[in-house]
Amino acid sequence: MYIEKIKSPKDLKKLGVEQLQTVAEEVRQGVLNRVSHHGGHVGPNLGITEATVALHYVFNAPEDKIVFDISHQCYPHKMLTGRKEGFLDVNAMNNISGYSSPLESPVYDNFEVGHTSTSVALASGLQKGRDILGGKENIIAVIGDGSLSGGEAFEGLDEVAEIGTNMIIIFNDNEMSIAENHGGIYKNLRLLRETKGKAENNLFKAMGLDYMYVEEGNNVKALVEAFGKVKDIDHPIVVHIHTEKGHGFKPATDNKERWHYSMPFNMEDGSLKGDYSGENYNIMLGQYLLEEMKRDPKLVAISSAVPAALGFGPEQRKQAGARHIDVGIAEEEAVALASGMAKRGAHPVWSTFATFIQRTYDQIAQDLCVNGNSAVINVIGSSVYGMNDFTHICFFDIPMLSHIPNLVYLAPTTYEELIAMESWAIKQEKYPVAIRVPATAVVHSNEDYDTDYSVLNKFKVAHRGAEVAIIAVGDFFQKGERVAKALAEKGIDATLINPRYISGVDEQLLRSLESDHSLVVTIEDGSIDGGFGETIARFYGTSDMKVACFGIKKGLYDRYNADELLRENGMADEQIVERIMQIAK
Repeated sequence: MYIEKIKSPKDLKKLGVEQLQTVAEEVRQGVLNRVSHHGGHVGPNLGITEATVALHYVFNAPEDKIVFDISHQCYPHKMLTGRKEGFLDVNAMNNISGYSSPLESPVYDNFEVGHTSTSVALASGLQKGRDILGGKENIIAVIGDGSLSGGEAFEGLDEVAEIGTNMIIIFNDNEMSIAENHGGIYKNLRLLRETKGKAENNLFKAMGLDYMYVEEGNNVKALVEAFGKVKDIDHPIVVHIHTEKGHGFKPATDNKERWHYSMPFNMEDGSLKGDYSGENYNIMLGQYLLEEMKRDPKLVAISSAVPAALGFGPEQRKQAGARHIDVGIAEEEAVALASGMAKRGAHPVWSTFATFIQRTYDQIAQDLCVNGNSAVINVIGSSVYGMNDFTHICFFDIPMLSHIPNLVYLAPTTYEELIAMESWAIKQEKYPVAIRVPATAVVHSNEDYDTDYSVLNKFKVAHRGAEVAIIAVGDFFQKGERVAKALAEKGIDATLINPRYISGVDEQLLRSLESDHSLVVTIEDGSIDGGFGETIARFYGTSDMKVACFGIKKGLYDRYNADELLRENGMADEQIVERIMQIAK
């Protein structure tokens, strides 16, 4: 095998061009070995394999700088830059991440990248820095897989054209995003593919960039020839390569959306190795939205390239028809679109994962909340149990959203409470509302939940006790129940409160606790710094009330085990009980 002898791109360059396709196949098998055992991004990496081999054959990394967009397509790059054991050896797979990482390889990985549409903008900084300092290296940005629809991509292209010096933008056109592509630019890209890059209407040329088209984007020889022509070029150029997402693995080419990412699977038939058939809040919420569309002709569901956040697969999107709109990888547009729709009288609901909420803070604050339009935002996976690498941490949402004026942020504790809140939020036309969709196991309850949340910031007392009050937020309410039960066994009849609102406090209730409580405990599934607990602690700041806040300390936690992280932060049930007993003495 060639791959066993390749420890760096220098070893790759010792081979002849005719041997590179074999190298690409070996790399592909390494990628499949990893994702089938470990899980990960399947389609993006399989489709970019030949291009990565050609890039490292033609260019001279690490002197030449390669920046991968999102970097969920950098597995082949890692195999060629000294990290193949993480693909070939099952026991070494945890040693590497699923994204580019200078902490992992400071020589070959230029940036920590996990969010989309950033590569050209980041590379423009390398471009300008090189020019100022007098360097001669090639700067290469690799973008594709739907990333071009993000606004930062266009800002980067605009600036690269203005700088005007060497920059090679590899646009990997696999005709897909996570699901199908959406947006007017993709009509032009289709025209470019159909005309083999010869169409007069060319969005890249319109932005002042040179342009080259490569139809055979999974042919190493054709790519080596194309990259050789642009190496050391003295101006910016886009090399538009037409690839196949999932190339070389039939299940992934037959169902590109399903195989964008996968949990561990059997190579023989693509079946998953584990049982992932349990109830899922996203899917259940999607079912509810489809049913609600039948009752509410104003309801429109919005996704931004990840319709799974809505619980909408292909069949659900077909059922929703024009009542579902996917804006592509453009979260800022999703929020502004929702605000405008609400202004016009529609009932828009946008669902996205918590990590991507960070991309649109200004639009939530300005376009939506300053204007007071009644759009609904479902924040998915906002939990320590959400995505767990440090470019995708999902538990910064409470400090981010709860302090935006005019936004109602709700935290349901069960599926039934989620639907009660969702129903109210859709029907009301007074407030922008965000809902922190629970991320942990579905808990069904026979309890009746409020259907009107217009009296803001009224906490719900689940049990009234004395001495200690536990305020447990959202999907950690069940943790609060367990802590209260354990305290009862130790002789403390604790009050248990479901706050429901995390964008304000119930001042009347909190004041009432001062008469017969000495300690208020907050438990939240998120960052303790700037979180809900600190809001409660600030409220009691000048009083005699003690406040103990339990949450995750601010930090960048990479590929963590959620239960271990909770324990490290003193948040295992027994740790919380022990701490309460210490303080309450």
